[in-house]
Amino acid sequence: MKKINMLIVVLLFSISAAVPVSAEVYSYDKDSTVIGIVKTHKINGDESLIEVARKFNLGYNEIVDANPSIDPFLPGKFSNVKLPTMWVLPDIERNEGIVVNLTEMRLYYFFNQKGSVMVRTFPIGIGDDGNDTPVGNFKIIEKIVKPSWHVPQSIKKERPELPDVVPPGPANPLGSHALRLSLGSYLIHGTNRPWAVGRKVTHGCLRLYPEDIPKLFEIVPNGTKVTIVRQSVKVGVKDKKVYIEVHKDENEKETDRGYFKTAVELLSKKGLMKMVSTEKLYHAVRQKSGVPVEISGLEIELPQKIFAENFLRESKITSFAAIQMPF
Repeated sequence: MKKINMLIVVLLFSISAAVPVSAEVYSYDKDSTVIGIVKTHKINGDESLIEVARKFNLGYNEIVDANPSIDPFLPGKFSNVKLPTMWVLPDIERNEGIVVNLTEMRLYYFFNQKGSVMVRTFPIGIGDDGNDTPVGNFKIIEKIVKPSWHVPQSIKKERPELPDVVPPGPANPLGSHALRLSLGSYLIHGTNRPWAVGRKVTHGCLRLYPEDIPKLFEIVPNGTKVTIVRQSVKVGVKDKKVYIEVHKDENEKETDRGYFKTAVELLSKKGLMKMVSTEKLYHAVRQKSGVPVEISGLEIELPQKIFAENFLRESKITSFAAIQMPF
């Protein structure tokens, strides 16, 4: 019996050690810029990836990019799904307030708690093509409970049947709460269409799951700084290991060479290039899984070599030997 009790204690400790401070809150350390861990989930019954994404607080884009060989609507009973619940934090001068990375469709909120800096993260929906969410520095200027939706004229032209004002309720696309930005009519708000999280479907606003927006609303004060960026490549360190997270950015229409150049510049800027395996880096850039990939290693492994001398010269990078780039 004692052995069984000890086993239970060990299992409980192992489970708790693998979980962040709470389900979505992580401690922030400037020397460790990767949070969370990648997990797996076995499909239960007729679950779709859309349902799995919401269950684990992921966006549609994240779950699909992490599982390219699985049908998002009919994944198959008992299929093992990768849960990309690990993130490299965005690269900005100072992590404070709300930071939104449009490319990965994810919001990060940095805040102080008992003398420590914490970060909480949520998946979001963003502006579609032609209605791009703007990048820049803004702030929260108003917090609204049960917002009414004053339908913009641009949307009225597309859908003339809509009233001028949609009151709070299930037909209101703003959901239960809204945070107004210091930029025209742009909002961070909930939604009555949860499937839109992790997609480019809005007219520029940022949408959170119905269960997420009250959590963010509660902890974000008026005046909070909001930084919106577009970063398709992020690099960071965790437990002295180097990670890269690469997302496909349809807006940039970038080539693999461009992604690679960005990755090398970021790694060099942070003094991490000497710790990186170029073979691992090459494969991570080509894959663009949207999941942090560990790329640590000191040796140059690709038989074909990777960087051409002129590429390094053009990029003004001199931290490693010039070798031929295979794309």
